Amino acid sequence: MAAVLFGLFMAVILEVDSNHPQPRIIRKAADIMRQGGLVAYPTDTSYGLGCDLFEKKAIERIYQVKRLPKQHQLSFIVPDLSNLSEYAVINDFAYRTMRRLLPGPYTFILQATKVVPKFMITEKRRTVGIRVPDHPVPLSLVRELGHPIITTTAALEGEEPLASAQQIDDAMGKGVDMILDSGVVLFDESSVVDLSGEEPVVVREGKGDVSMFL
Repeated sequence: MAAVLFGLFMAVILEVDSNHPQPRIIRKAADIMRQGGLVAYPTDTSYGLGCDLFEKKAIERIYQVKRLPKQHQLSFIVPDLSNLSEYAVINDFAYRTMRRLLPGPYTFILQATKVVPKFMITEKRRTVGIRVPDHPVPLSLVRELGHPIITTTAALEGEEPLASAQQIDDAMGKGVDMILDSGVVLFDESSVVDLSGEEPVVVREGKGDVSMFL
């Protein structure tokens, strides 16, 4: 399997049902992540590239594969808000807001707790981006893994997002260990809202409606 010797083989590509992800495929993808591998998967806004939140070397590989500058901050996916307080400081307003809008095409910025690995924090404010995408595949994957997964758009820095498994395979080649193929996924970036301060701040307007914050 590609995850045994990372970077020496082309990615394993498995077709996944976007509405009802096959458990055996989700288990295989989670196993790849547990071993420190990178997996590409469909989300509600694009194909994503992710790994286990606690695998430092895997996160470093994401920066290498995407050619990202080190100051670029990555987000992570949680399956729901039930244990979010483990990873982020969330006040009543932020919780009510996120409960109303998630799952959905949003990235919410919150203050990080000490549980979040230090190598994930690239700003002095110790903030993290949180996603709960409205898509069964990444939600099934993070539940199977048992803790958050790093997520970032499957794209090379400065280039258009990759819309299919074949494009990801062609562009990233040996850098990705498994691709969960659900056909073409057209890019529509998430809206980013900073809830880490006293007032919400819209950082980026994307697919998710942010009119209530403006």
